[in-house]
Amino acid sequence: MAEGRDIAITATVLVCCLLLHCDTSHAGTYTVGGAKGWTLNVVGWHYGRSFKAGDILVFNYNPAAHDVVSVNRVGYNACTVPRGASKVYHTGKDEIKLVRGQNFFICSVPGHCQSGMKIAITAI
Repeated sequence: MAEGRDIAITATVLVCCLLLHCDTSHAGTYTVGGAKGWTLNVVGWHYGRSFKAGDILVFNYNPAAHDVVSVNRVGYNACTVPRGASKVYHTGKDEIKLVRGQNFFICSVPGHCQSGMKIAITAI
């Protein structure tokens, strides 16, 4: 009787471990720009990386000098913030969860996006 209970407890623990592993193995956390953080000329930072929906991008920067704006493709290409279609982050330590498909981010400080402070990420 005790042997059956031990097997059931062991099986339950294994299932819980597998569930926890599956949950964390699907989501990654990435610091945009690496050690340099969210700064000018970060546009190619993501090349060679694969991203999934649910991954977290961490934007580290000086909030007195920069911000992060989630924009659409038009805003990304033109380095503009479309009215009503954007979310502005300005804490200096922003964590943004990627959605499936295209994710576009720019700095809205004049001249920064044009200097490469923008990224376009495709999450599968």
